[in-house]
Amino acid sequence: MKRRSLLTALVLGAATLTLSTASHADALENIIKTKTLRVAVPQDFPPFGSVGNDLKPVGYDIDMAKLIGQELGVIVEIVPVTSANRIPYLTTKKVDLVISSLGKNPEREKVIDFSDAYAPFFNGVFGASSQKIGKAEDLAGKVVGVTRGAIEDLELTRIAPASTIIKRFEDNNTTISAYLSGQVPLIATGNVVAASISEKQPGKKLEVKFLIKNSPCSIGLNKNEDKLRERVNAIVAKAKKDGSLNRIADKWLKAPLPADL
Repeated sequence: MKRRSLLTALVLGAATLTLSTASHADALENIIKTKTLRVAVPQDFPPFGSVGNDLKPVGYDIDMAKLIGQELGVIVEIVPVTSANRIPYLTTKKVDLVISSLGKNPEREKVIDFSDAYAPFFNGVFGASSQKIGKAEDLAGKVVGVTRGAIEDLELTRIAPASTIIKRFEDNNTTISAYLSGQVPLIATGNVVAASISEKQPGKKLEVKFLIKNSPCSIGLNKNEDKLRERVNAIVAKAKKDGSLNRIADKWLKAPLPADL
């Protein structure tokens, strides 16, 4: 009787394992099968992602998503996200990729995988010329605005003196508005955001006070999706070689890709 029960348990276990394995189709296979690539992109982070006059998403990251979709021969479904929810959207399988000016860091690499870099990006602390700040230690007692969950939030929290007042806002537009309205005299953000503010609001021109982190943008993927990651990396490499990516950089960043990207 015991032998029969053991045999039954082994058979059921094997069947369960087989069903589990069969039910797991890798992400690339599913994308090709459904002919749809779901991509999380920002809509509050120009020039990487924003809403155009026709209320459609536009920007560097949107063009990158479309390029990948074109190379895969599938339709791209754009899914708007914020800095705070972009990784949860990926890990809960609401999207296949995150293309949202995402920088690598050890904490994120515990949760998701990354492609090769597709865009240049650095972040720092920015403010008016009247703000005499030159290093992290100079932020003691100062007020700095930052977008919650963004890489500059994580890095600033790590390096700023304990007396620094870090005001966190839920999305990038709110962070920018806080600076423009005078709620915060300094913001920690990306170089392209600071440049965009200075271009649109010359009276509120920002200058970099110090660099927080050089963090080129990579595409986020779920763990163990090696086929999809290899395919995405091949598309990025091809786009660098044939000039497609450089054209996107010229269009949105007004500068060519760095040679070391």
